[in-house]
Amino acid sequence: MRRRVRPGRVALVVFVTLTGVWLVAPTLVVIPMSFTEARTFAFPPKGFTFEWYSNFFTDRQWYDALFTSLRIAVLVTIVSVVVGTAAAFGLVRGRFRGKGLMQAFILTPTIVPVVVVGVAIFATYLRWRISGTTLGFVLAHTALAIPFVVVTVSASVRTFDRRLERAASNLGAGPWTIFRTVTFPLIRPGVVSGALFAFITSFDEVVVSLFIQSPMVRTLPVQMFSSVTREIDPTLAAASTMIVVFTTTLILLTLFLQTRGSDAR
Repeated sequence: MRRRVRPGRVALVVFVTLTGVWLVAPTLVVIPMSFTEARTFAFPPKGFTFEWYSNFFTDRQWYDALFTSLRIAVLVTIVSVVVGTAAAFGLVRGRFRGKGLMQAFILTPTIVPVVVVGVAIFATYLRWRISGTTLGFVLAHTALAIPFVVVTVSASVRTFDRRLERAASNLGAGPWTIFRTVTFPLIRPGVVSGALFAFITSFDEVVVSLFIQSPMVRTLPVQMFSSVTREIDPTLAAASTMIVVFTTTLILLTLFLQTRGSDAR
């Protein structure tokens, strides 16, 4: 029997599709602009060249900023996963007064405007004398990334069967062995998802990074912002294209892992 097409459903699909195109199109425009032969931004692009990608990897300012962002993002991911996973277990399984307040405090960086966070961090770093250092970037970005780890890991901790842990304990396994062989494999999708979100948060962060940058430590988003204020160079479009492709791939990988983890549970 032929299935009847509902006009309302078709209208909803069309509306959602057009909305998605409207939101994504401005971002995708930068991709063809990164291949233009013109010395400035031009759309539609004039000619085709890889010159601006070559310039990105041969200009010391650009590739130094890229490696600085990657180094900081990796360190932030490691610290955020360790601290965020421990915090998630404490919030889900712990029984103590003020647990709701503690959870709200951990999630505060996702609620407070990032400009306010940047000003507060800058004022604090001036007293601590770590503004413009790798340590300062790692601490600031970790504060922004931990909430994403806590949310994803907490969801995994809440949904897996704790009877498996009790069974392992009854068989003589110690706490560390239980965590390593039972608990962690079950919550791994949430941990990996949180790690990817933490990496993306650090790698894409620009507002807070603008407050705590220095000539010696400058991330790629800050370099891109500085390039816009000084000159209109298609190298910026090449850098933007690589970030769009890279972060989109990580987000899709995160969604895949979350879906796979849900199916496994």
